[in-house]
Amino acid sequence: MSGLLYIQAMAFEEKRAWIMVVVTIVAYATYLAVVLGRAGDIPLAEVPYAGALLWTVGGAVVASIVLHIVVAIASPEEADQKDQRDREINRFGEHIGQSFVVIGGVAALAMAMAELDYFWIANVIYLMFVLSSLLGSTAKIFAYRGGFQTW
Repeated sequence: MSGLLYIQAMAFEEKRAWIMVVVTIVAYATYLAVVLGRAGDIPLAEVPYAGALLWTVGGAVVASIVLHIVVAIASPEEADQKDQRDREINRFGEHIGQSFVVIGGVAALAMAMAELDYFWIANVIYLMFVLSSLLGSTAKIFAYRGGFQTW
């Protein structure tokens, strides 16, 4: 029961960050399991990946929306409350997370110029989006847990 009380004591925006961490990890782990499970004896770059990528991204979006709705229903008084600290922590986390989107874009551009297989380009982009989500959400959680100093 103490775990439930701990979750209830969290700021609503921190709960959202935790949802993003969990959903991102589950979705990407599912994608990796599907793609690596299909590999067998064929080269990894020849494994059909597009369907798994689209389904796991789509599933992550739906799961995230559903979980956000569940959390909002469970604590409706907090759902619409966002103070200055929440906005600053959100901006902080988003700025940190976006670094991986830029790295992924640059890496994909370099890979395309090197004429690498689409499999590798798509997977680098997907991985960078995953890392962006994880890093941004983790930064938000640490800001809520460890204190946050505005600049």
